[in-house]
Amino acid sequence: MSAATSLFAPDPHVGPAGALHRLASPPISYDELAQRFRPIFARIAEGAIAWEQSRALAFEAVTWLREAGFGALRIPQAYGGLGASLPQAFRLLIELGEADSNLPQIFRAHFAFVEERLNGRDEADRQRWFSLIVDGALFGAAMAEKTEGTETTVTLTKDGDHWLLDGYKFYSTGTIYATWIVAVALEGTEYVSLVLPTTAPGVVIEDDWDGFGQRLTGSGTTRFNRVEIRADQILRRISVEQPPKTSYIIAYYQLFHLAALAGIARAVLKDAIEFTRAKTRTFAVPGKSSPRHDPLVQSVIGRLASLSFTADTLVEGVADAIEDSYQSALNGQDATELYTSANIKAYQAQQIVIEQVLEATTLLFEIGGASAVSETRRLDRYWRNARTLASHNPAIQRERAIGDYWLNGTPPVGVLQAVIQSEAQAKNATDTSALNP
Repeated sequence: MSAATSLFAPDPHVGPAGALHRLASPPISYDELAQRFRPIFARIAEGAIAWEQSRALAFEAVTWLREAGFGALRIPQAYGGLGASLPQAFRLLIELGEADSNLPQIFRAHFAFVEERLNGRDEADRQRWFSLIVDGALFGAAMAEKTEGTETTVTLTKDGDHWLLDGYKFYSTGTIYATWIVAVALEGTEYVSLVLPTTAPGVVIEDDWDGFGQRLTGSGTTRFNRVEIRADQILRRISVEQPPKTSYIIAYYQLFHLAALAGIARAVLKDAIEFTRAKTRTFAVPGKSSPRHDPLVQSVIGRLASLSFTADTLVEGVADAIEDSYQSALNGQDATELYTSANIKAYQAQQIVIEQVLEATTLLFEIGGASAVSETRRLDRYWRNARTLASHNPAIQRERAIGDYWLNGTPPVGVLQAVIQSEAQAKNATDTSALNP
């Protein structure tokens, strides 16, 4: 599953509109947030195995969360939201991932849309979209494409006083549950970020995601057939000649996957403890026994607890780094170095969290024996989901980028930045060949 991309790139030298400062409210506590959402997380956890077994899409769970205001988690209280900080939001996402790792990913594009508004300078834009989100609107993504090259083939064509959107996207995570779609298209040499209702004529959302993990994310195809786009649906334009701005979006997107992985590690530990405590027999030990007192089993549980702790700690550390960069930009400071630091920390955390959570999802079976592979338990979903999340952004490429940064000071480049740079290089090559036939 390809990483979602965004045109979110706040000006590193100018903070968001001062209205966010003026409308600041007393911060909400994590205990208040947890009290609000933990009962819903518990309901989701109760249904997770049944949904997995029948591959029932998570419409019910998404509705519970939406109605409880989960989509407005990061929206300031002055706009009707909950006003959670970035570290608080990702702590909740870990808890949600523990209940069902599909859910954080479903909300990934939605929260990125909110984050873009928070980092923008258009107060009218904030008020327009925040009011809809507080009322229950949910945003999905149609960014990535399954094409022969890393490129954007979806087009936006001027047609009188509006535009027509044509083409299709894959990896449209969350869109099947959404009320609005955030998409990126190409109009001439400009990339255009736009938004449209999921019910707009010409929009077709297909449930054709066939991955062996994260089966309920709805990460399949979204088709656009001459969909009419108005001027007020265009969010932003960026030319291939325009140098991309640095932001914390790389870390932000990656941290959703890492939070879901940390949630899986917690769920593995929880299931391992419950499974062990209930067992009354040990392999090769006559009669009844208590595996919970077996030193070997205790060692496995100790390892699982340590792996989960490490994943939690790394996610929280990257969330703190993102929050630092956000607050710096909000105060009008140059946050460029903090953005780069946050992005690199996310890459570094990815290298460790992936390996350790995959280890936990396999180690789980060491305490269970043959009974642990029962279809009724679906413990295999932890490995399948973790492996699928781990495959979204190639860790080996990120490892190389980390080395390039530490050796040469090269900041990491996001997916869309890479596409734009590639387009610009191709254009320059064409221009040069025209001048030198």
